[in-house]
Amino acid sequence: MKKYFYVIDIQYLGYRFHGWQKQPTVKTLHLMVDRTLNYILEGKAFKSLSSGRTDAMVSAEHAAFELFLEEPIEDQPYFLQWFNYNLPQDIRALSIKEVDKKFNIINHSKTKEYLYLFAFGEKCHPFCAPIMTTILDDLDIDLMKEGAKLFEGEHYLKSYCYKPTENGIYIRTILTCELIENTIYQANYFPEKSYILRVRGKGFMRNQIRLMMGTLIDLGKGKLTLEDIKASLQSESNIKMNYIAPASGLILNKIDFE
Repeated sequence: MKKYFYVIDIQYLGYRFHGWQKQPTVKTLHLMVDRTLNYILEGKAFKSLSSGRTDAMVSAEHAAFELFLEEPIEDQPYFLQWFNYNLPQDIRALSIKEVDKKFNIINHSKTKEYLYLFAFGEKCHPFCAPIMTTILDDLDIDLMKEGAKLFEGEHYLKSYCYKPTENGIYIRTILTCELIENTIYQANYFPEKSYILRVRGKGFMRNQIRLMMGTLIDLGKGKLTLEDIKASLQSESNIKMNYIAPASGLILNKIDFE
């Protein structure tokens, strides 16, 4: 039987979900997506496969999953409209396109870009909580900008992997790592100034971005130095970075398939 393959670009607010992957007894993004697909496809056979997992409370501007069907989608705009009509309000499908059977959403070469949104120095409006981390201590932002640049390039990143194993692949390349003032997300209840860590690369390990962000926060507080970060990036480093920044500030911004 011929099969049909589609890639769907979606965005979501992750604050009330326990990540992407289905788990017993908790609400996940994959669970809600599959429930909606089962309804709109009226019980026809399908399978959905994500390009990668996001953790609990992590959001996405552009995530992607592959949809496998035994019958073609005759009217893709209508399918997208009906899919959105039935999805929860904190999940939205942006586009759908057909791909051939050679495409594999997990193994296909891709670049991901993450944003980490944060503010510091004062308690923020509670409405900020779903997408912004607030650090109540003062931070040296200029020093954190220097620290962020240290991550660019090819490095040994075992210090930035949650529960690393002895046989993991820890030499990774980070194409972009910069700390900039936030001009992307705006609301009248946001603090006067907020900031974004922007990280782009081909592959990331579990909690890698949040460990990098936590390290930069500790740098900004004066708990770490630039030399500490440089040492943690050296080959075969056994330095353990312990501060995992909160998940709610992390956003998967985009995925580029090559």
